[in-house]
Amino acid sequence: MNSIYQNSLGQPIGAPLTGWQGKAKPPRTAMQGQYCRLEPLNIEAHGEQLFAAFCQDDDGHNWTYLPYGPFADYQAFNLWLQQQCQGEDPLFHTVIDVSTGQAVGLASYLRIEPTVGVIEVGHIHFSPVMQQTPIATECMFLMMRRVFDELGYRRYEWKCDDLNAPSKKAAQRLGFSYDGLFRQATMYKGRNRDTAWFSIVDGDWLQLKVMFQAWLQADNFDEQGKQRKRLQDCR
Repeated sequence: MNSIYQNSLGQPIGAPLTGWQGKAKPPRTAMQGQYCRLEPLNIEAHGEQLFAAFCQDDDGHNWTYLPYGPFADYQAFNLWLQQQCQGEDPLFHTVIDVSTGQAVGLASYLRIEPTVGVIEVGHIHFSPVMQQTPIATECMFLMMRRVFDELGYRRYEWKCDDLNAPSKKAAQRLGFSYDGLFRQATMYKGRNRDTAWFSIVDGDWLQLKVMFQAWLQADNFDEQGKQRKRLQDCR
């Protein structure tokens, strides 16, 4: 049961944050895992590999709930990378498959608020090469680990179109809690978006970290790379 705090007038107030200090912004350094490595986006090194991986999505359905794409050719994709993906917020990372050395996906930190310890994960685009593989889960774990263990943030957010059922399912599988629906939060591609909000807070992290570490163990996968236990079963 949560403790109730009051001010001198007897009004309920939030729990005190004694000694809180603002945190650093995410660094432009790699995050190494067993199955993947996340590197700050390098267009020259990663651009063509990413485009080739994304082109394996033949009908372009993976772009449906993103505010950009699909791109007709590499020139259009490269222009988007150059114009939109080189800043500090959002801070784009390339997902590298360590078994092949190839770039297979993108993800970013965004809406970075170091003074209050809040950060969001977004612009997630996993190519068919990495979907439903350990890479897809591990890269999310690596980004969480940086946020909580390395940087000491208090809150990690995930937001998506409320109609994007796979994204909502993924958030809940990864341990995010549903915070609510922001109706008509924005618009994109000429249509309305109601935004579903999810979060993990620092008090959730220890249990989730143990869950990820257990699931990612090599003996949790058979010879074909199929999981023996689901992520939820490792809680």
